[in-house]
Amino acid sequence: MVNSVSFQSGKKLHQSAADLQAHRIANDEICVAHGLEILPPPQKQVKQKRMSTREYRSAAKGESVSDTIRTVSCYSDIIAMRHPKEGAPLVASRHSLVPIINAGDGGHNHPTQTLTDLLTIHREKGRFDDLTIGLCGDLKFGRTVHSLVAAMSRYTGIRFVLISPEELKLPRYVKEQYIKSRNIPYIQSTSLDEVMPELDILYMTRVQRERFFNEEDYLRLKDSYILTPEKLKNAKPDLRILHPLPRVNEISVAVDEDPRACYFKQVQYGKYIRMALILKLLNIA
Repeated sequence: MVNSVSFQSGKKLHQSAADLQAHRIANDEICVAHGLEILPPPQKQVKQKRMSTREYRSAAKGESVSDTIRTVSCYSDIIAMRHPKEGAPLVASRHSLVPIINAGDGGHNHPTQTLTDLLTIHREKGRFDDLTIGLCGDLKFGRTVHSLVAAMSRYTGIRFVLISPEELKLPRYVKEQYIKSRNIPYIQSTSLDEVMPELDILYMTRVQRERFFNEEDYLRLKDSYILTPEKLKNAKPDLRILHPLPRVNEISVAVDEDPRACYFKQVQYGKYIRMALILKLLNIA
């Protein structure tokens, strides 16, 4: 049934497909009687391709990042930007009339997630210094990992434990810039079980399907690390487990009830930190 509205009474009219077809035929006959051309009926119904939201974007039509940002900044007070290309928010910041919030650029960085992580760590541990931080999973493409390493490298007494398959190790430039240049102790391991007793913070990440060019590599590595209650038996009582979310299966749902699991608290802290950031950029706080 199709609903339409009568212009005379304002009441809804309920029309079936048969009614609509009868109206079309009647209208065509009127047009022909007055010598007007009508479009021929379609020979075959062609199923229209459904366009994704990406195909409607200006970028899909070839618009540059700088032009998009110049346009959008005319309509807004702040732009929160997530982009698949590394460095796009930096380009945007050079052309925008309003503040840019980097909400993640490719596999590079994710600053607002790191602010969330820092607030979580401080609320849960009461400090930033003297912590052993385990980063587990996709350290190569995980932008939240790169940003957290950069942030935590500023504090004293920090030690990093980098847990990943060989193929997903932390990029060399991140190690050189934030760890080695500051003489921060770190170890690399392929075994979560072996290093678990040492950790004050365990930052779990998913293996990101969208970062892989080869489906076979993703399928081979996606279940490299799955955190279960059994694996936490040797962990410290005051360990805190973080995850930037979304979770796939790298943390068993059975871990959710463990008091050391903080990833849903982390979401709430993220709301507060982003509220504070927006207020700061608007010069309200």
